[in-house]
Amino acid sequence: MGHELRFLLNDTEIRLTEASSRDTLLDFLRLNRRLTGTKEGCAEGDCGACTVLVGRLHQGRLHYEPINACIRFLASCHGCHIVTVEHLRGADGGLHPVQAAMVEHHGSQCGFCTPGFVMALYGLWMQNPRPDMLAIETALQGNLCRCTGYEPIVKAAFAASEAGGQHMDALTIERDRITAALQAIPAERVEVARGEDRAILPADAADLAQVLAENPNATIVAGATDVGLWVTKFLRNISPAVFIGHLQDLKRIEIADGRVTIGAGVTYTEFEPFLREHFPEAVDYWLRIGGWQVRNAGTIGGNVANGSPIGETPPLLIALGATLRLRSAEGTRELPIEDYFIEYGKQDRRPGEFVEAITVPLKGEAKIAAYKVSKRHHADITASAAAFRVETDGATIIDARVAFGGMAATPKRATQAEAALKGQPFTAETFEAAARAVAGDFQPLSDWRASKEYRQQLAANFFRRFWLEQSGAEHRLRRAE
Repeated sequence: MGHELRFLLNDTEIRLTEASSRDTLLDFLRLNRRLTGTKEGCAEGDCGACTVLVGRLHQGRLHYEPINACIRFLASCHGCHIVTVEHLRGADGGLHPVQAAMVEHHGSQCGFCTPGFVMALYGLWMQNPRPDMLAIETALQGNLCRCTGYEPIVKAAFAASEAGGQHMDALTIERDRITAALQAIPAERVEVARGEDRAILPADAADLAQVLAENPNATIVAGATDVGLWVTKFLRNISPAVFIGHLQDLKRIEIADGRVTIGAGVTYTEFEPFLREHFPEAVDYWLRIGGWQVRNAGTIGGNVANGSPIGETPPLLIALGATLRLRSAEGTRELPIEDYFIEYGKQDRRPGEFVEAITVPLKGEAKIAAYKVSKRHHADITASAAAFRVETDGATIIDARVAFGGMAATPKRATQAEAALKGQPFTAETFEAAARAVAGDFQPLSDWRASKEYRQQLAANFFRRFWLEQSGAEHRLRRAE
């Protein structure tokens, strides 16, 4: 077992023998290394002012993506290459093409948010040399600007694309050296501490099971897009914290026998290509989960495991008929994903267990849809969400699975509405009956996101929307307009 965190920061190797579970990357950058270009804004992963790039080895290749440093714990940087705005430079040693474009197109006023925008656009510039408007808008979902507005920043993104130069960028030139340096870090269990506050990084999934057997009440941290706020907003003690975002055997995506098995450590971004291929109807819903930085860090397994009633993935996974595999040192067990959620704050996960994988049947000929309503279209907390999987023989509904989030203490199926659909003709009248029946499935609460009356109306309207979309009536109505 090792007792040293090792990672690369810009062009420097960092070795730390002391760190707590709650130390954040942002504090380390600003307070310890005086790299103050990375800003602290919201401290919850919403504003993007703290955006940095994280390079990590994935399936043997070095891959960089923007993340929020404010909710990235320092321990989870082990084995990574952290790139801050100070590391950017052009081929001539001057401004980087992204920075130069921001200057040329007046993309900054107060400048506080600018480094975060630059780093998000840098990540896009490296990944997509010819982005269209949608790609740029998606890349900027997680960055807030209150000065210039987005038009000059979008123009800067296009200008940086035209400038090119990726082959001369430092991250391209240094790729082999960085890859070798990261590969040289041993794949072993690492534990560091500050006083009694401990951070543990298992070597693999089997070691994770052993760590949790030894520490059954430990906090499991994957992407920290939720746990990070426990620390930054609620000042909670999460020690001992077991970090699992680096475990490659939890990042497998396998398709066999008409099913896709998703490792619990797969991030939203990593699963997106598979979603586009097999469940394209849910892509828009998927891209409304947080901003780009959040989707690069957050994991599907973590979103399920914490049992939030407003998590976006559970309604979709429940509607698709997913099963959950839980693992401990004693073995594994599987259960339908809807049975995992018992009541608010309580899940069917025993001490020492962790979510290892989620298995989802491929859609076949079923009609799929997923909807989310929130106060802000992108990167906002769900007021209510719904997902549908409806099978028909053309005229009659053979089977229906409909699940909701934000309507109850847990993600939950709308069983009365499902019963109103099954065996009935695929008509507007049937879905209107289901819209009435869903009122008996939930007794939602009122909170700052939405009133109970509004949520009930949303639930009914989701059925009407599904019918309009799937029947083609929505398209006909738009043409008539």
